[in-house]
Amino acid sequence: MRLTFKYRLKPTVAQVAFLEGELREAASLYNAALEERVGAWRVCRKSINYYDQASQLKPMRVDGCLTLTNFSCCQDVLRRVDRAFKAFYRRCKTGQKPGFPRYRSAQRYDSITFPSYGNGCRLLPNGKLRVQGAGNIKVNLHRPLRGTVKTVTVKREAGRWFACFSVECAAQPLLPSNRATGIDVGLSSFAVLSNGVKIGNPRYYRNAEARLRRCQRKVARRKKGSNRRHEAVQLLQRANIHVCNQRADFQHKLSRQLVNEYGVIAVEDLNVKGLAGSMLAKSVHDAGWAQFLNYIVYKAASAGRQLVQVDPRGTSQTCVCGQRVSKTLADRWHDCPACGLSASRDHVSAQVILQRSGWNAPLGVNVEEAISCVA
Repeated sequence: MRLTFKYRLKPTVAQVAFLEGELREAASLYNAALEERVGAWRVCRKSINYYDQASQLKPMRVDGCLTLTNFSCCQDVLRRVDRAFKAFYRRCKTGQKPGFPRYRSAQRYDSITFPSYGNGCRLLPNGKLRVQGAGNIKVNLHRPLRGTVKTVTVKREAGRWFACFSVECAAQPLLPSNRATGIDVGLSSFAVLSNGVKIGNPRYYRNAEARLRRCQRKVARRKKGSNRRHEAVQLLQRANIHVCNQRADFQHKLSRQLVNEYGVIAVEDLNVKGLAGSMLAKSVHDAGWAQFLNYIVYKAASAGRQLVQVDPRGTSQTCVCGQRVSKTLADRWHDCPACGLSASRDHVSAQVILQRSGWNAPLGVNVEEAISCVA
């Protein structure tokens, strides 16, 4: 399976200047490739593919009009342009909003990729990263790098530099577990398990709104193009990145705990994109359900656990006995007239999710009895 290890880089002033120059050159190549494709279609009604453009790289480097140090990085830039057009055509065919590929400014082009490890970028035995043209860059190896490195991406985030190693590594199965759980994600509680455990919603973005508002106000008061505005933008970027890191840390730890404890994990196959366009958009984005489910997917695959995604329709309107109990969004308690079950709405929904996964739990039992069957 493919994993990514991200480490903080500590380049010198000269190395930062070189890397920023590489990003500017990569952005220039990206825009030139995009302009060539648009112009060829507009004038000659001709479509240009990746291979047509890649064949021009060597003559451009000989003429000196392309100064990006590593040749493979140049090819990766053209692949990005090609992927952008393929995604555009795919969205057109499926009826989505097309989103034609746009030009990229040097300030917004933040990464270069070395597609072949060892060709222009490699990790040295002394723990430093050797980058072609920049020399040896200090790396904060806060955890060991395992697996076979395939690609390396040097990335800029809010004035800080990182190295992302994409590695191919074998799965690490855990000891078998006969426990199973269903997970019902929500907004009042981030998740409720089928055994009744409630996991609070941290609401990192909501808690950081005051700080983000001050940072945004500081950007708005700076003159465009000035150094002070650039510094204010970096502060705003770091505030947003801090929220993202908090959310990712919480979800990584929670998903790891669930995968370690349970052999079968049942979740809803939610249309998170549709929910994110509703009146609860801010809260849904703040919860980050899609990211959390992705973490569970790859951790379960690596650990040899069984992950089951069930149909989400009616999970909150159905009792464990199969009786339909209609509830509005404001109704947070479940009372079944058929079997007499009285419990939290989210708790019952998690049990229904577990039942739909095919876990052999008896129907028509009270919550306390179902818990004993699941635990």
